[in-house]
Amino acid sequence: MLRNILSAVRKEASPRQDLEPGKTAFLFDLDGTLIDSVYQHVLAWRAALAEEGIDIAVWRIHRHIGMSGGLMANAILRETGQAVTSAKAQRLTSLHKEAYAKLSGQIEPLPGARELLNYLTNAEVPWAIATSGRRESAGPTLELLKVPEDVPIVCRDEVAHAKPDPDLFIAAAEKLGVPITDSVVVGDSVWDLLAARRARALGVGLLSGGYGQEELERAGAYRVYQDPADLLRHLDEVGVREA
Repeated sequence: MLRNILSAVRKEASPRQDLEPGKTAFLFDLDGTLIDSVYQHVLAWRAALAEEGIDIAVWRIHRHIGMSGGLMANAILRETGQAVTSAKAQRLTSLHKEAYAKLSGQIEPLPGARELLNYLTNAEVPWAIATSGRRESAGPTLELLKVPEDVPIVCRDEVAHAKPDPDLFIAAAEKLGVPITDSVVVGDSVWDLLAARRARALGVGLLSGGYGQEELERAGAYRVYQDPADLLRHLDEVGVREA
């Protein structure tokens, strides 16, 4: 069961006494995990790249979704044979931000996202959100989810490095006051799950971001579900009992 696996993962970590034994905290990615926004991000990146005269297939853009904007821009510049410079990366991220804002009216919560978060709140299960997006862009989507004001939110602006580095999830666990090794990271991309592994947290993958089950499992997903609604139906499999 989950408690035994968590004990094995802890190893050198010192257990905190302020989290009820057997209770798990949840750390959620945002785009593609709680919000149906992955493909709007892909199209926004495509528009940004086209503005700079860079031709790349949409599917190749999608493979990098989940990274921070700067890392993603650098990766695409390398793939397309462009010189990788901070000026070019900043220009692309700025163009992406403008293009994404035009598509923001299409964005909705994923099925079951609000219900899942409400269930965890009512069951007194700690949870937080950790996103590679910056606070400015994350704000409107957090409003769509109706996230309570007391829920910790960690954005790209607040950490040194974004995914696949573990900084976002470690910071989210710290804000909750729980050990990262008592936490389950829920994400839709391989970058979320690689970050979870580096943080020594358990990873749960969702297919709602467009990555396949085998890809998520290879990146470290302990369980994989369709979307937040599917995870809600199977919460007992990741250690959450009925409220």
